[in-house]
Amino acid sequence: MILEPRKREQIMPLPVVLISTIGKDGVRNAAPWSCVMPVLRPLDDIAIASWIKRDTLNNIRETGEFVVNVPTVDMIEAIVISSRDYPPDVDEFEKAGLKPRISQKVKAPGIDGCIAWAECSLVEEISRKNYSIVIGKVIHLEVNDSFFNKDGEMDYEKAKPLSVMLREKGMHFTYPVFTGKEMKYTEMFLSNKDQASVIEEEK
Repeated sequence: MILEPRKREQIMPLPVVLISTIGKDGVRNAAPWSCVMPVLRPLDDIAIASWIKRDTLNNIRETGEFVVNVPTVDMIEAIVISSRDYPPDVDEFEKAGLKPRISQKVKAPGIDGCIAWAECSLVEEISRKNYSIVIGKVIHLEVNDSFFNKDGEMDYEKAKPLSVMLREKGMHFTYPVFTGKEMKYTEMFLSNKDQASVIEEEK
């Protein structure tokens, strides 16, 4: 089967987060986001892709701040409500029944009950005709102790962080489960012996 290139989002699971912002007029905004990506593991940057006409993007431009909130499966109904196209003067926390959480480094509130909260400052906006890539720096990262061990590792089968599979006329909400296979980062690096073996095979 051949799919149209625009359906590329139907071939992979996408994360679901709630991005919370506050407008210069003080109105709180919360919107679900799937086009979000940490930028390389050792760095502090995070990137989100946004259509040009989004209240979230306008708020980030005006204030230079946003919070990436990682919701649980129990928050699906609030996510659906907050996805609706409300006017900019509507408080989406109130509409979706979301409880604000005081942030430590930014004015925008986080969302209570989430798995984790990444408070971000705007670093750069890369603009295109119909969309923008927003690069933010995580300046404060806090997690819900109920779902993490002492090393900051998530018990994802308990936390149930949301992901989504897009379909032609809608989406299915999903969450990760363990496959039974574990891998250490060190396994990605070849030993001198392994490197020599690869070189020999390529000859």
